[in-house]
Amino acid sequence: MKNILFVASEGVPFIKTGGLADVVGSLPKYYDKRYFDARVILPKYMCMSDHMKSLMQYRTHFYMDFMGQSEYVGVLEAEYDGVTYYFIDNEKMFGGFKPYSDDHIGEITKFVFFSKAALSILPVVGFRPDIVHCHDWQAAIIPVYLKERFAKGEFYQGMKSIMTIHNLKFQGIYDIKTVQNITSLDGSYFAPDKLGYFKDGNLLKGGLTYADAITTVSETYAEEIKTDFYGEKLNGLLTARSHDLRGIVNGIDYNEYNPETDQFIVAHYSASNFRKEKIKNKRDLQKQLGLEENDKKMMIGIVSRLTDQKGMDLVAYIMDEMCSKDDVQLVVLGTGEERYENMFRHFDWKYHGKVSANIYYSEELSHRIYASCDAFLMPSLFEPCGLSQLMSLRYGTVPIVRETGGLKDTVEPYNEFEGTGTGFSFTNYNAHEMLNTIRYAEQVYYDRKREWNKIVDRAMAADYSWAVSASKYQEMYDWMIGN
Repeated sequence: MKNILFVASEGVPFIKTGGLADVVGSLPKYYDKRYFDARVILPKYMCMSDHMKSLMQYRTHFYMDFMGQSEYVGVLEAEYDGVTYYFIDNEKMFGGFKPYSDDHIGEITKFVFFSKAALSILPVVGFRPDIVHCHDWQAAIIPVYLKERFAKGEFYQGMKSIMTIHNLKFQGIYDIKTVQNITSLDGSYFAPDKLGYFKDGNLLKGGLTYADAITTVSETYAEEIKTDFYGEKLNGLLTARSHDLRGIVNGIDYNEYNPETDQFIVAHYSASNFRKEKIKNKRDLQKQLGLEENDKKMMIGIVSRLTDQKGMDLVAYIMDEMCSKDDVQLVVLGTGEERYENMFRHFDWKYHGKVSANIYYSEELSHRIYASCDAFLMPSLFEPCGLSQLMSLRYGTVPIVRETGGLKDTVEPYNEFEGTGTGFSFTNYNAHEMLNTIRYAEQVYYDRKREWNKIVDRAMAADYSWAVSASKYQEMYDWMIGN
């Protein structure tokens, strides 16, 4: 039996702010339990729901030296979907109304404490991992600690680490004095080839330097982050570690996102009957949102954070032209930068019946959009993996994407000559290139409906379940443990 430990700042169903939580909460339950015992360590945030807290059992507690103080470390345990979870309890560290805060120093303090505690509880709970799989900067000090203070302990001998990058933009950068004070690392660890980052200390850089392997969440993103444009000033290090870096695309939960059983949609459908049944969801959504009730009208969905990273500047540039000239409906769901929220509200007012702006987040409405729309627009500037395009494929809603990161890896562009493809894509970050691609999709939708339905067939046949991702991680674990 091979023991794998996930250490992360969030994981479904206990706490979620983004895609990281989906990975941490989903992957371990898909590993082959005959060969892998995968467990997860999370902080016990005060803001977790009472229901989730009620699943946790007190295991033990002890006191740990941290920044010269004796700090309480409570250990709770829960089993969920066949996976054992441990929770680090310390109300001073993990209080507050949200898992993350704007307190710059408070953030590094609590996550370095969490990382040190995560390693410290292992002998106490009697679980010795072969591999500690660390996610994002919040757990990035762990590979450093495994090669530093914990390396002397017999229990930790031979323990390997993986660093997974979910979004390279977030690195945990603080001034060296602060990082040194909180981590208790000696000055030699802040050399330019270690945690040193110009005049600062960089926690993610430390993790990427000391981890035995590095992964990120798509093959294309693994290549992109070795370039100046996407590399966030760590491209030199990532290029140097190319042989230890691989990309594995995330999956989605095929039980939760299933048009045959989805509790949020009015008409269930499958690959065999979508031609007849999917339209019922569209009719219902048009009615719910006050759009023109027209079966034949092409409906395009956007479920997104409304930010530049998600390509909303491109959308803003072509909105008036598209809404005034194109025979489409647009349904938007999400929050983000105020200028984009107001932009969509404006076009909802100007083209009411054609545009529906829903400036909030609703799990129910997101499912209804995936199930109801004909196409799904996702023109990201960069996208490490992306989950929305995987959901739209699952629901037979044809993605229109920019070729970057996971979008390039998961959406095969339509080729009318070969009769292949699961969506439409464009290469350059250019508003009219995007609009031309949308118009090409419109042309196929309106003039070649049989071809469009074949694209939907192929989209719904694509397999981006967690089982596929899990098998690739298992191969990597086997290789690491064997070497």
